[in-house]
Amino acid sequence: MSVRSGGEFHVEDLPIGPLEDGTSILLTGGDREALESVFYRLVTAEEGEHSLILSTDESGVGVQRSLGQVRRGSKDRSSVLTCSGSSAGQNVTAVDDAGDLTTLGMELSMLVSAPEIADGRMRSGIFLTSTLCSAADDTRSVYRFLNSNFLTELRRNEAIGVAVIDTSDDVGGDTNSIITGMETSFTGRIHVETTGPGSASLAISGLGDDRTVDVSI
Repeated sequence: MSVRSGGEFHVEDLPIGPLEDGTSILLTGGDREALESVFYRLVTAEEGEHSLILSTDESGVGVQRSLGQVRRGSKDRSSVLTCSGSSAGQNVTAVDDAGDLTTLGMELSMLVSAPEIADGRMRSGIFLTSTLCSAADDTRSVYRFLNSNFLTELRRNEAIGVAVIDTSDDVGGDTNSIITGMETSFTGRIHVETTGPGSASLAISGLGDDRTVDVSI
């Protein structure tokens, strides 16, 4: 596969994009499996790119396995910051507490500054932002983390980013209000609704023409 240029990021097997450098997406929905399917297709690195994933509920090895299922060899082009499990695996860093946003921000910044990311193109993702909201003492601290760390790193690098909210999670407040507050900081939003076995609809806004498309998951 050839390395893509021109600041655009291709999306595997989804009628989305290509996405421009700096694009940030808030990915929402109430079906964890469907969210994972869309998330990993957005953040899995092609050749010449690197994936940086903050995982709140999955081990680093599990995250890299999911990346590899989307594109062969992509787990070798990834770094994972996980709040679940140990630091076992290549380029995996573990943090004990998903609610410790200060440590998460510091670790994220250090990973972004690593040569394999700083010198290339990055696809960054948080799965799940809703878990951060549940674990944090104050939801406003999650807003600050997103704006001061996650989204800022996207602007500083040749990158795209995806943050996921599972609307079935208890986020410690009104989910719709939290999504509305966060949505203003992102380029666009994709809402995933399961429509049947192995299928879903994506309501896409802020990424070109607003539309709803049907996909396989």
